[in-house]
Formats: sequence, structure tokens, C-alpha cells
Amino acid sequence: MMLVLKTLLGVVVIAVVVLVNTVVVMWCERKWAGHLQSRLGPMRTGWHGMLQPFADALKMLGKEDFTPAGADRLLFGVAPVLAYAPSIFIYCATPWMAQFVGYSFDVGIFMIFAVAALFPVSILLAGWAANNKYALMGGFRAAAQQISYEVPMIMAVLGVIMLAGSMKLSTIVDAQAHVWNAVTQPFAFLLFFICMLAELNRTPFDLPEAESELVAGYMTEFSSMRFAMFFLAEYTNLFTWSLFTSLLFLGGWGGPGPAFLGFVWLLLKTYAIVFMVVWVRWALPRLRVDQLMEFGWKVLIPAALLNMFFTALGIVTNVFVLVGLQVVLLVGFVWLVSRIGKRAGHGAREVAAARASASPEVTP
Repeated sequence: MMLVLKTLLGVVVIAVVVLVNTVVVMWCERKWAGHLQSRLGPMRTGWHGMLQPFADALKMLGKEDFTPAGADRLLFGVAPVLAYAPSIFIYCATPWMAQFVGYSFDVGIFMIFAVAALFPVSILLAGWAANNKYALMGGFRAAAQQISYEVPMIMAVLGVIMLAGSMKLSTIVDAQAHVWNAVTQPFAFLLFFICMLAELNRTPFDLPEAESELVAGYMTEFSSMRFAMFFLAEYTNLFTWSLFTSLLFLGGWGGPGPAFLGFVWLLLKTYAIVFMVVWVRWALPRLRVDQLMEFGWKVLIPAALLNMFFTALGIVTNVFVLVGLQVVLLVGFVWLVSRIGKRAGHGAREVAAARASASPEVTP
């Protein structure tokens, strides 16, 4: 009986912590986006707009909840719940501190990726059930994108697993007691961060809900709290994957001071990753869908394979060789991506010039 009560209490505590941090992440993105664009962001609801997420929730509750004609009512109702559920289930195997772990899986990373794979299924269901061509196209894009980028993401994590010798998250954190994996694996950290942006459908990889092409993508026909569930799932996943990144590459709860400060250090590292994601969103333009797929299959997967090979080579030699090889890979990857970007920009300018020259002149 005590075990059941302890488990229920842990579930409630985790759910509350996750929901509170999700609300904080919503407010932080709106404020940070405002400052990045030389404006104030939310200011009227509470001090510096801190109550804005609650005002948005009340607004959503007041919206009409309707189901389009011809939609699959069962899947239309299940899809928002299925989108939010994986972001909570992941915390079953996610440690917050050395003394606070939901359930210590020996294959915790495998379990997290398995649960996270349900999210693109919910998006595909949402697009299919809505009986809308824009929504269906957004669902197809989401499924293709997240399947494509999960492959290099898992391959980037394999280097971390090789260094720690375990798939257990607490063991991986303990292995970073002296030096973070972001230092010994900077190239893998960059690969993982890029793939995380694609998994979260964040700019420059937000093709499933590209408003310039698909209205609102897979969310086009959703309203009221069904739309809010997708919105909440997006920000919960943002916090979850940022937390996961800090555990894998930034030493997790490790930091100076007594052990009880580990939770504070973990949150600080998590919000640093959240800020990086927000910064990228408001700094980079959106890719085309063909560029997104080519980048995933032709650039990231070969780069992840090279990372695994050089990590193994560094492990059998010494840590200095490992770091040196990682720096070489990082510099080469940045150079390659910059060349690809310049070539794409040059091609776009040539196409625009050809269209301009082919169009008839308009005389006043």
C-alpha cells in the first residue's frame, strides 16, 4: 500500500513540476522573443505579463469546440490526447536528481526514444482525421520529418552511450562528474541539438505547420482545448527535450555546492537550452521541405556515422585525441553547411532573376 501511495505521490509531483515549467517556458519564449525583436512582449496581464499563459488558457476555454463535417470523430478526439501523453510518460525514466528518479531503467534512453516516437503518430492522426488537405499534408510532413531526424539523433546519442558504457541516464550523468559530454563530444552535441529542433517542429524545421503554405498544418481544423492540447504538448516537449539534452551533454544535476542544489543546476542548464532553441527560432528563416529532407539524409546521417567512428577511435586512444577529432568534425561540418547555404542562396537568386526577366514588362 505504501508503495502505491509513494508511486502516486511521485506521479503527482512530476506532473505538477512539468506543468509549472511548461507555463514558465511559454512566458519565457514570449518575453525573450520580444526582447530579441526590440519590443517588450506581454506586459498587461500581471507583472511583466506573467499571467499571460493563464489568460490564453481562459481564452481557449471560451472558444467553440467543433468537429468538421466528414472528420473521423474518434481519431479527431484522440489525436490531441495522444500528442500530449508521450511528453508526460517520458518522465517515468527521467532522473531529476541522484535521489529522485521515476524508475531507474537500465535502458532508459531506449525507453525515452520509444515513447517519443508516439508524437509523430498523433500528428499524422490529427492530419488524417480532420478531413482537410492542408492538415493531411502537415501530418505527412511531420511523420517524414521526425522519422528522418530521429535516425541521426539516436546515432548522435550512441557516442555518449559509448563513453558512459551504459544506457542508464543516471550512469551517464555520473560519468560527467569531471568533464561534460558537451566538451568531449561537441560535434555530437551540435548534431543532437539540430535534430532536437526538427523533432520539436521548431524553426527552421517547422514545415508541418508552415502558415505560409498550409494555413496551420495539422492543427488547421482544431479549436478550443483540442488546439490547446497540441500547443501545450509543443511546449512540454520543448522543456522535456531541453532537460534530456542537459542530462546527456551538460552534466545533469552536477554542479558546485551541496547535493540538494542539483535540482537548481539541472533547471538552469535546461533553461539555457530552451533559450538557445528560442534564439534559433527568431533568428533563422524556414527551410523548404526538400532542403529539410536532403539535409537530414545526405548531411546529418553521414555526419552521425563519422561521429560514431571517431568516438570509437578516441575511446581506444585517449581523451585528447577524442576532443581533437571532435573539433575537426565540428569545423568541417560548419564549413560544409555554410557552403551548402551559400549555394542554395545563389541558386535562389538565379531563379528569381530568371523569373523577373521572363515576366512581361508593365508600362505605366
